[in-house]
Amino acid sequence: MRTLLSISLLVAVAALLTTPGVSKGSSYAPDRAVYVASSQYGPILFAGKGRALYAFTRDSKGRSVCTGACATSWPPFVVGSRAQAVRGAHTSLLGTVRRVDGTRQVTYGGRPLYYYIGDRRPGQVLCQDVREFGGTWLVVRGSGRLVR
Repeated sequence: MRTLLSISLLVAVAALLTTPGVSKGSSYAPDRAVYVASSQYGPILFAGKGRALYAFTRDSKGRSVCTGACATSWPPFVVGSRAQAVRGAHTSLLGTVRRVDGTRQVTYGGRPLYYYIGDRRPGQVLCQDVREFGGTWLVVRGSGRLVR
């Protein structure tokens, strides 16, 4: 009985250690690091385990309008406190904005950042320059400029 309990405890601990935490409102498990890496669109922002970050042209700087079905397709990049700039990203451009649900969404150059639900592999960028939900989705350079 003790061996079975020990094995069950080990399995539970291993599952916790290998399962990334999912933030409220996000289908992905972003870690806090934002960085620049190569893509078919040149060097752009990524977070977590290689997920491309997008901006939505309908958002105003410092305010996200992507909620409901929009946020299901384009999960916001949310953090518990603040993000960290590494490898080509600029700390001075990072910030957060409060979403209507109370979560903190990461901004870069004042623009709220999102993932695309269809990008499944690290480095994948499937929805660059796509018009959806009343605006255009664009990947972001390390300078904060949108890729058009």
